[in-house]
Amino acid sequence: MHRIHLLSPGRFSIAAALVAVVLWSAAPLLAEQARGLAPLPLAALTLLAGSLATMPLSRRQPTGGLALRWQLAIWVGLPLLTMGAVSSYFIGMRLAPASDAALITYTWPVLFILLSQWLTFGRVRFSSVLGAMIAFAGAALLMAPEGGNSSQGSLAGYGFAMLAAVCWALYSWLCQATPVTLTPLMPRILLIASALTAAIFLPFAQGGITLPDTGTLLAGLAIGLGPFGIAMVAWDKALRFGKASLIGSLAYGVPVLAAAFLVLAGMSVLDWRLPIAGALVVGGCLQAGRR
Repeated sequence: MHRIHLLSPGRFSIAAALVAVVLWSAAPLLAEQARGLAPLPLAALTLLAGSLATMPLSRRQPTGGLALRWQLAIWVGLPLLTMGAVSSYFIGMRLAPASDAALITYTWPVLFILLSQWLTFGRVRFSSVLGAMIAFAGAALLMAPEGGNSSQGSLAGYGFAMLAAVCWALYSWLCQATPVTLTPLMPRILLIASALTAAIFLPFAQGGITLPDTGTLLAGLAIGLGPFGIAMVAWDKALRFGKASLIGSLAYGVPVLAAAFLVLAGMSVLDWRLPIAGALVVGGCLQAGRR
């Protein structure tokens, strides 16, 4: 009689990716509830909370034997990309409508697929380029407000959201490419990213640092514990044990779920462009990930 392993590597990677997807989908909703904090201190708080959330998973992982380029990638590249992704994400959501910024940020799976194909095979498939064009057409639809009146603040917010997408794509590729598993190192990576973010913010805090109200503080901590703590560990595990194309495709549902959470919570208006843009982004991601 054959034994059935419920947690085979393939199933485990899919389960871990789904955990990350659900937690990431809740991030825009929590960020809207944490508007009492400016984007940079909010990013520093969430990254610190993420570091504490992943601390139980920490253990000694020797990296001294790695080549210098991999040590720099782990201890410099990943913290900088994490800081850039989280900070740009929060700034984008303040300058542009939250649902729009979240949708643009989650074009990053397309960028991840294009980057992986280019660095692995030295070329990019036409189907992936076509998928990227479809996905970015959805993002462009959001960037063209009705009536032709484009707000400079919104355009800047869209730019920061796209910067967050680029940072997440590079972060995901590095997570997959590093020769060691990153889960035991995640608390220190997030702590470094939090310290870097705080170091950038503190010189501009001339009026002093004021403590946020309890609701804002709890929302910020929740973002760190879930979307930027447990979710990042789950995503690292998913990439480590699963196929990049399959795992990346699961992330395509994040912008749709995120927008749905915001609309259901009454924090975003269901504009006619949002579902069309969401369909284009998801469809483009699926097209890009086709074999």
